[in-house]
Amino acid sequence: MPKASLRRICRVLNVTRSTVYEAEAAQAAASETNQPLELSQDALLIARIKALIKEFPTYGYRRICALLRKRDKLTINRKKVYRLMREQRWMIRQRETSPKPRVQKSRSRTDRSNERWAMDISHVSCGADGWGHLVAVIDCHDRELVGWEFALRGRAQEAERALEMACLTRFGTLRPTGETPVLRSDNGLVFLSRRFREACTFYRLTQEYITPSTPEQNGLIERFFRSFKEECVWQQNFTSFAEARRAVRNWLEWYNRERPHQSLGYLSPHEYRAKEQPPASDPPNQSVRAA
Repeated sequence: MPKASLRRICRVLNVTRSTVYEAEAAQAAASETNQPLELSQDALLIARIKALIKEFPTYGYRRICALLRKRDKLTINRKKVYRLMREQRWMIRQRETSPKPRVQKSRSRTDRSNERWAMDISHVSCGADGWGHLVAVIDCHDRELVGWEFALRGRAQEAERALEMACLTRFGTLRPTGETPVLRSDNGLVFLSRRFREACTFYRLTQEYITPSTPEQNGLIERFFRSFKEECVWQQNFTSFAEARRAVRNWLEWYNRERPHQSLGYLSPHEYRAKEQPPASDPPNQSVRAA
């Protein structure tokens, strides 16, 4: 066999020479003590990372690290996860972004829950049944999906049902009192229809439209749909609407309860909302006599 230098071998295998030296030192130490060389912690960690990547193939090293901390209760540095994934060539290539003009209008983010909701519609191929339409309503502060409707038709009726679910989820009634959220959407025919506008008035919600051809003004719901497509829709080939509905429902429930969200400190929307809610006040002392 032709001989090659260690430098060239490491360059071909995409590993550092220090890793080779450390492995040789560990092997030498084990041979001197006549003990078998145990599987290193890095190897165990690599196996666990590989299992997570197989389950979540679109996740980068930051979210993989969050899952290791949350699921496996590991105290681990993101730099180590980055190093191991880079050595294994498991890093996701980032798309090059070109400079874009800044949006002059206000962003959809808010400082508290139930201040602004964002709403939009996306489409899912359902095989022989055609296209399914997902109407989603998301809170712009805690990122929780408060209302949704998945149906074979994307009309004002389906959008109205998503609003009903959102109001019942957050307020327990279809007509909340006091300060109500502002509902932000694009200028689609569904959101401009008379039926939908009348429904928003009945539910005491104020509509807010973005500037035409500027989806970045409704960026939170657009980013939600991107995650939905990458992590649920594009990884499966649905053959029917019933199959797609089951998968969509399961993913949406997982999104609210378990999915680590980068902008929320890698908490799920439910965990973040529970953390922000103030603790219940202690009941008054019943033993104190009235004067």
